[in-house]
Amino acid sequence: MTTELAERAALTSGSSTWHTTAAVGVPLLVLADGPHGVRRQRGGGDALGIGTSVPATCFPPAVGLGATWDVDLLRRVGAALGAEARALDVDVLLAPGMNIKRSPLNGRNFEYLSEDPFLTGRLAAAMVEGIQSAGVAACIKHFAVNNQETDRMRVSADVDDRALREVYLAAFEHVVRTARPWMVMSAYNRVNGVPASEHPWLLTEVLRDEWGYDGVVVSDWGAVEDRVAAVRAGLDLEMPPSGTDERIVAAVTAGELDEAVLDRVADRMARLAERVRATAPARPEGWVEGSASDDDLADMRAAHHALAREAATASVVLLKNDGRLLPLDRAAGQSVAVVGELARTPRFQGGGSSRVVPTRLSSALDALSGRLGDRLRFAAGYTLDGTPSRELVDEAVATARDADVAVVFLGLPEAAESEGFDRTTIDLPDDQLALLSAVAEVAPEVVVVLSNGGVVSVSPWQDRAGAVLEGWLLGQAGGEAVADLLLGDAAPSGRLAEAIPLRLADHPSHLHFPGRDGTVTYGEGTYVGYRQLDTLDVPVAYPFGHGLTYTTFAYSDPRVTACGENAWEISWTVTNTGPRAGREVAQLYVGRQEDRPTRPRVQLAGFASVALEPGASQRVALPLRARDLSTWDAAHRRWSLAAGTYDVRMGASSRDVRLVATVETGGDRFLPPLTRMSTIGEWRADPAGSEVLSALLGRFAAAAGRGTVAPELLRMLDDFPLVKLRTFRLGLTEEVIDGLVEQVAAEHRRLVDSGRYRSS
Repeated sequence: MTTELAERAALTSGSSTWHTTAAVGVPLLVLADGPHGVRRQRGGGDALGIGTSVPATCFPPAVGLGATWDVDLLRRVGAALGAEARALDVDVLLAPGMNIKRSPLNGRNFEYLSEDPFLTGRLAAAMVEGIQSAGVAACIKHFAVNNQETDRMRVSADVDDRALREVYLAAFEHVVRTARPWMVMSAYNRVNGVPASEHPWLLTEVLRDEWGYDGVVVSDWGAVEDRVAAVRAGLDLEMPPSGTDERIVAAVTAGELDEAVLDRVADRMARLAERVRATAPARPEGWVEGSASDDDLADMRAAHHALAREAATASVVLLKNDGRLLPLDRAAGQSVAVVGELARTPRFQGGGSSRVVPTRLSSALDALSGRLGDRLRFAAGYTLDGTPSRELVDEAVATARDADVAVVFLGLPEAAESEGFDRTTIDLPDDQLALLSAVAEVAPEVVVVLSNGGVVSVSPWQDRAGAVLEGWLLGQAGGEAVADLLLGDAAPSGRLAEAIPLRLADHPSHLHFPGRDGTVTYGEGTYVGYRQLDTLDVPVAYPFGHGLTYTTFAYSDPRVTACGENAWEISWTVTNTGPRAGREVAQLYVGRQEDRPTRPRVQLAGFASVALEPGASQRVALPLRARDLSTWDAAHRRWSLAAGTYDVRMGASSRDVRLVATVETGGDRFLPPLTRMSTIGEWRADPAGSEVLSALLGRFAAAAGRGTVAPELLRMLDDFPLVKLRTFRLGLTEEVIDGLVEQVAAEHRRLVDSGRYRSS
């Protein structure tokens, strides 16, 4: 074993939990968790450092940031994360998390942006751009089909090609192609039986060869089972190190692993180092990891806390506001009962590897008390461990009875959702629901503020509240943000990034989650979340994209402008028709007109954030491209645009459609090859194949004693592969069939050369 070979092999794993290996001229790099804050481990400590990291700004987790639908805000949050990472000597930030919220029960949904790949891709791309603008590598994760925590280290996510491409890979593809992240993290799970960290199709054929990715692929921590298989498949870096680099050396020496693979790893690791060092400040002589003091970061942290407050404010979704109960009327001197321990002890982030030590922390109770003074009374109402307390409920009822309005804080305790396990229900805790019922009996008005990382059911209890704010997990400034919204210092602008079902049983994933016997079948296919709920018109509590505010908006003057072949601009005017300034999220959905759905009837294809003063208008213009209307053709491994009429819906949610237009397309004019195994129906649908078949069908009719083939027989024949007709005494020998295939292939070449059709 040569020293040089051993050093190159050492580059394929880290030197510690959070460090790469310095070898063959490639410097050491520092990695840190960071979906919503830089979790930089202190010197020493345990292997992971969860809960003991250097203080950093805790921004809203992805569940909140996804609800902002605000690309510019995500880019600014990303830039702030990158700046803090750089200040803490971190080279690679393990962010953003961008897996699809396939089921509301996923215990890690708080780390992910949406159930929709279009929205996820646009927001994640903006965050990547922001992080890397500071010279810090963004690491998108977890690639791919990592949609549950149950048995996550072993489970095989069995998913068909269409669903893979249209739902679970689409957001990753957009981010890789447009934002060019410098690192990608492979997932724990298997994808159709193959571990994601050892998946050559996923890591090489798709990610590198098809999408053009030129960065580093790192494993999730502890994911690698077979070091040699992983490196051969396209994994560059195992983290943390398992101390098995000698297996790589032995495989090269034995000729089981091409040595050129190690050269490619070395090139990628060197390129990563060049990228992060290119804009990094010089480290002074005597530098020690983590030596930046809190004083050095004070100004930055103050600015970032303000940004965290802005992001938290934009994350909150106003689900309901009957009688314009919100904002509270401070001028009228309302007395307010704040009820619920979560108002005093906020849940501001999720559990597990993303846990950040915040630089400061605000509670809604403190923020409201500072502004309402002695007009506010507080009662805990319940304990966070779920222990029933009649005394706490009685105190809350007495407090609410004497107030003009009761603001009740409800949500999920930390033990209910975290990395590492999935939920079994979307219901709120029973003790909290009992508290709400008791308070609603005596309070003149009730406002509910929710705190949860995953969707919770609202339909069983929301009739007891005049207004409901979905507050998610809001980071360190969430308390101030909630106070701003309740008191009208800011207006809600969040929109649901996932539909809220009436019942868990209504959700498309319900019968297929989380699987059993080491396998989870993605039986709903492409019909994930709102795509199935809206296609089947299943009643929901609140639809995808829903969110109210303190003003109203009107849509008018829709226009469809052709911008070339299979490209359009969809535009319309949004006007603030209400009494105060507000932000609208104007949304564009597409669906094909067809009698029987072959694809979701409603699918997000664009959105725009529009901030308007009362009476003001703004023109929204969004591009619509062929890819937005296309589906994945698994048989020919390509995106396919079918000819036809497509509805274009403009609205404030997937179901609040204000304007409708259509676009017509002749499709992509793809001419699929015909083979011996192509069906009679496929031959008949082909411009060349139909002519070739006409004589054959005539012989078939003659053999049946008829002038033409009966319609019912033709329907039956449509499912027959051509070669299967050789036994029907029609003169279809092997040679004749091969001649028909060659004849059609020649005609296809002529049609493609003429420009009328395309072969790819």
